[in-house]
Amino acid sequence: MRETGGALRAIGDLHIAYAENRDIVEKLYPESPEDWLIVAGDVAELMADIEWVLTLLRDRFAKVIWVPGNHELWTVQQETVPYRGVERYEALVALCRRLGVLTPEDPYPVWTGAGGPVRIAPLFVLYDYTFLAPGTTTREESLAAAHEAGIVCTDEYFLHPDPYASRQEWCAARVEESERRLTEVAGDLPLVLVNHWPLVRTPTEVMTHQEFVQWCGTVRTADWHIRFGAAAAVYGHLHIPRSTVYDGVPFEEVSLGYPREWRRFGLRRDLARQILPRPNGTDR
Repeated sequence: MRETGGALRAIGDLHIAYAENRDIVEKLYPESPEDWLIVAGDVAELMADIEWVLTLLRDRFAKVIWVPGNHELWTVQQETVPYRGVERYEALVALCRRLGVLTPEDPYPVWTGAGGPVRIAPLFVLYDYTFLAPGTTTREESLAAAHEAGIVCTDEYFLHPDPYASRQEWCAARVEESERRLTEVAGDLPLVLVNHWPLVRTPTEVMTHQEFVQWCGTVRTADWHIRFGAAAAVYGHLHIPRSTVYDGVPFEEVSLGYPREWRRFGLRRDLARQILPRPNGTDR
């Protein structure tokens, strides 16, 4: 397998509806023409904006791999392509295929550059409210606690699960399909697991508003990084960019976040974070 140059990089939560974030994305370039870029969801809410971003990045990076976040799945009033639920997701996949951007519905690509070979597994798993708010034991109690605290995810109004009866049912179907595909390739090469929502609950423990964690993942993916032989896991959603290690596996939260958030601490130098080769030279 021929080794390529460049690096495998990742970024998420671009939220380019904010003019400041759009300016940042316009200035985002690879360090090498052979760099690959993982986009870990929440590019934008409108199909036209999503297309603009992915086209820009496709033209600059050797390969772009995208997974959906909750914001891409919203159906908002301003959208001129008013699909809902699965139909909207399928329209996003069709858009990516037209642009040459890889999605969770495509064969998992193999990175053969430094730190490889590894297989990159873009996932779309959603959440099912099993990350319960502290002090609650059921989804109903957890949601009630969130409403009482005034901490309710906008998904409750704009992320429709059609034709599924609920987001939990859609999540269950996505977990089953993802497990099937991961099982087929497990043991072949180490995997880089990519999902907008964190695969384990631990990263959410630093969030200020613990009522929000129920919209941040599912307990059904808690062992995937071990079970499927992950070399790394990439996620976003929390808007808490950092590098952590769980069970010996590096987890990379790669979000840009909202302007009010990144202004607080300043922009990171590594906006498109290097996933492979590992910056400290400890690949696998």
